[in-house]
Amino acid sequence: MTATAFAAQPAPFLPVAWTEMVSHRSYLVRFAQRKLHDPMLAEDVVHDVFEAVISGRAAFAGRAALRSWLTAILKHKIVDLVRSRVGLESLDEEGADEAAHAVACPQPQPDEVATQREALRQTLARIEALPANLREVVELRVLQDQPTEAVCEALSISEDNLFVRLHRARKQLMN
Repeated sequence: MTATAFAAQPAPFLPVAWTEMVSHRSYLVRFAQRKLHDPMLAEDVVHDVFEAVISGRAAFAGRAALRSWLTAILKHKIVDLVRSRVGLESLDEEGADEAAHAVACPQPQPDEVATQREALRQTLARIEALPANLREVVELRVLQDQPTEAVCEALSISEDNLFVRLHRARKQLMN
Protein backbone atom coordinates (compact mmCIF):
# COMPACT_ATOMS: atom_id res chain seq x y z
CA MET A 1 0.00 0.00 0.00
CA THR A 2 1.35 3.43 -0.92
CA ALA A 3 1.61 6.37 1.45
CA THR A 4 -1.18 8.27 -0.30
CA ALA A 5 -3.49 5.28 -0.23
CA PHE A 6 -2.80 4.85 3.48
CA ALA A 7 -3.54 8.53 4.19
CA ALA A 8 -6.82 8.36 2.27
CA GLN A 9 -8.21 5.58 4.48
CA PRO A 10 -10.30 6.74 7.43
CA ALA A 11 -8.69 6.31 10.81
CA PRO A 12 -10.15 3.51 12.92
CA PHE A 13 -12.45 4.72 15.64
CA LEU A 14 -11.45 3.88 19.17
CA PRO A 15 -14.07 3.12 21.78
CA VAL A 16 -14.06 5.56 24.67
CA ALA A 17 -14.51 4.11 28.12
CA TRP A 18 -17.25 5.82 30.13
CA THR A 19 -15.04 6.23 33.20
CA GLU A 20 -12.24 7.77 31.13
CA MET A 21 -14.68 10.20 29.50
CA VAL A 22 -16.37 11.16 32.79
CA SER A 23 -12.99 11.89 34.36
CA HIS A 24 -12.91 15.04 32.16
CA ARG A 25 -16.42 16.16 33.16
CA SER A 26 -15.44 18.80 35.74
CA TYR A 27 -12.99 20.39 33.28
CA LEU A 28 -15.65 20.46 30.56
CA VAL A 29 -18.26 21.97 32.89
CA ARG A 30 -15.84 24.72 33.99
CA PHE A 31 -14.97 25.43 30.36
CA ALA A 32 -18.66 25.69 29.42
CA GLN A 33 -19.44 27.93 32.43
CA ARG A 34 -16.71 30.37 31.39
CA LYS A 35 -18.20 30.58 27.92
CA LEU A 36 -21.93 30.58 28.76
CA HIS A 37 -21.98 32.28 32.19
CA ASP A 38 -24.82 29.95 33.21
CA PRO A 39 -24.11 26.83 35.32
CA MET A 40 -27.30 25.04 34.27
CA LEU A 41 -26.66 25.55 30.56
CA ALA A 42 -23.07 24.41 31.08
CA GLU A 43 -24.27 21.15 32.64
CA ASP A 44 -26.75 20.65 29.81
CA VAL A 45 -24.22 21.20 27.07
CA VAL A 46 -21.67 18.83 28.68
CA HIS A 47 -24.45 16.25 28.94
CA ASP A 48 -25.06 16.74 25.20
CA VAL A 49 -21.36 16.07 24.54
CA PHE A 50 -21.47 12.78 26.46
CA GLU A 51 -24.71 11.82 24.74
CA ALA A 52 -23.16 12.44 21.32
CA VAL A 53 -20.17 10.23 22.18
CA ILE A 54 -22.25 7.41 23.69
CA SER A 55 -24.79 7.40 20.85
CA GLY A 56 -22.02 7.23 18.26
CA ARG A 57 -22.70 10.62 16.63
CA ALA A 58 -19.13 11.55 17.60
CA ALA A 59 -16.39 8.95 17.31
CA PHE A 60 -12.90 9.24 18.75
CA ALA A 61 -10.22 8.53 16.16
CA GLY A 62 -7.27 8.91 18.52
CA ARG A 63 -5.62 11.71 16.54
CA ALA A 64 -5.67 14.01 19.60
CA ALA A 65 -5.85 13.69 23.35
CA LEU A 66 -9.28 12.67 24.63
CA ARG A 67 -9.70 15.93 26.59
CA SER A 68 -8.89 18.00 23.48
CA TRP A 69 -11.37 16.00 21.42
CA LEU A 70 -14.12 16.34 24.03
CA THR A 71 -13.40 20.08 24.31
CA ALA A 72 -13.70 20.45 20.53
CA ILE A 73 -17.11 18.75 20.60
CA LEU A 74 -18.09 21.00 23.51
CA LYS A 75 -17.09 24.11 21.56
CA HIS A 76 -19.32 23.03 18.68
CA LYS A 77 -22.22 22.36 21.06
CA ILE A 78 -21.80 25.83 22.61
CA VAL A 79 -21.77 27.45 19.16
CA ASP A 80 -24.94 25.54 18.23
CA LEU A 81 -26.60 26.68 21.46
CA VAL A 82 -25.66 30.32 20.92
CA ARG A 83 -26.86 30.21 17.32
CA SER A 84 -30.20 28.72 18.33
CA ARG A 85 -30.69 31.41 20.97
CA VAL A 86 -29.72 34.28 18.70
CA GLY A 87 -32.78 33.62 16.59
CA LEU A 88 -34.97 34.08 19.66
CA GLU A 89 -33.58 37.50 20.53
CA SER A 90 -33.12 39.07 17.11
CA LEU A 91 -33.40 42.83 16.91
CA ASP A 92 -33.93 42.63 13.15
CA GLU A 93 -37.23 40.74 13.17
CA GLU A 94 -39.97 42.34 11.14
CA GLY A 95 -42.70 43.79 13.27
CA ALA A 96 -40.51 43.86 16.37
CA ASP A 97 -41.45 46.60 18.76
CA GLU A 98 -38.68 49.18 18.44
CA ALA A 99 -39.55 50.74 21.78
CA ALA A 100 -38.82 47.45 23.54
CA HIS A 101 -35.25 47.48 22.23
CA ALA A 102 -34.57 51.18 22.74
CA VAL A 103 -32.32 52.27 25.54
CA ALA A 104 -34.36 54.15 28.10
CA CYS A 105 -33.22 57.69 28.83
CA PRO A 106 -34.25 59.17 32.18
CA GLN A 107 -34.63 62.65 30.66
CA PRO A 108 -37.67 63.52 28.51
CA GLN A 109 -37.09 63.78 24.79
CA PRO A 110 -37.37 67.21 23.11
CA ASP A 111 -40.80 66.44 21.69
CA GLU A 112 -42.00 65.35 25.14
CA VAL A 113 -40.69 68.59 26.67
CA ALA A 114 -42.54 70.62 24.03
CA THR A 115 -45.75 68.67 24.68
CA GLN A 116 -45.40 69.15 28.45
CA ARG A 117 -44.78 72.89 28.05
CA GLU A 118 -47.82 73.26 25.83
CA ALA A 119 -49.99 71.34 28.31
CA LEU A 120 -48.69 73.53 31.16
CA ARG A 121 -49.38 76.70 29.18
CA GLN A 122 -52.95 75.56 28.50
CA THR A 123 -53.50 74.60 32.15
CA LEU A 124 -52.20 77.94 33.42
CA ALA A 125 -54.46 79.74 30.93
CA ARG A 126 -57.45 77.75 32.19
CA ILE A 127 -56.54 78.60 35.81
CA GLU A 128 -56.42 82.30 34.85
CA ALA A 129 -59.91 81.92 33.33
CA LEU A 130 -61.38 80.60 36.60
CA PRO A 131 -63.59 82.88 38.72
CA ALA A 132 -61.50 84.94 41.18
CA ASN A 133 -62.55 83.00 44.32
CA LEU A 134 -61.56 79.65 42.74
CA ARG A 135 -58.42 81.01 41.04
CA GLU A 136 -57.06 82.39 44.35
CA VAL A 137 -57.49 79.02 46.07
CA VAL A 138 -55.71 77.13 43.26
CA GLU A 139 -52.87 79.65 43.06
CA LEU A 140 -52.21 79.65 46.80
CA ARG A 141 -52.80 76.00 47.69
CA VAL A 142 -51.76 74.19 44.50
CA LEU A 143 -49.32 76.40 42.60
CA GLN A 144 -47.60 78.01 45.60
CA ASP A 145 -48.05 74.89 47.77
CA GLN A 146 -48.98 76.88 50.86
CA PRO A 147 -50.34 74.98 53.85
CA THR A 148 -54.10 74.75 54.29
CA GLU A 149 -54.08 76.93 57.39
CA ALA A 150 -52.15 79.74 55.67
CA VAL A 151 -54.52 79.74 52.67
CA CYS A 152 -57.58 79.80 54.94
CA GLU A 153 -56.12 82.69 56.94
CA ALA A 154 -55.10 84.67 53.82
CA LEU A 155 -58.56 84.31 52.22
CA SER A 156 -60.53 84.41 55.52
CA ILE A 157 -62.32 81.13 54.76
CA SER A 158 -62.83 77.86 56.62
CA GLU A 159 -61.06 74.61 55.76
CA ASP A 160 -64.34 73.13 54.53
CA ASN A 161 -64.86 76.12 52.25
CA LEU A 162 -61.28 75.78 50.97
CA PHE A 163 -61.84 72.13 50.04
CA VAL A 164 -65.17 72.93 48.37
CA ARG A 165 -63.52 75.67 46.30
CA LEU A 166 -60.61 73.38 45.34
CA HIS A 167 -63.09 70.70 44.30
CA ARG A 168 -65.08 73.16 42.16
CA ALA A 169 -61.91 74.56 40.59
CA ARG A 170 -60.62 71.08 39.69
CA LYS A 171 -64.02 70.14 38.29
CA GLN A 172 -64.03 73.23 36.03
CA LEU A 173 -60.44 72.58 34.95
CA MET A 174 -61.27 69.00 33.96
CA ASN A 175 -64.17 70.07 31.70
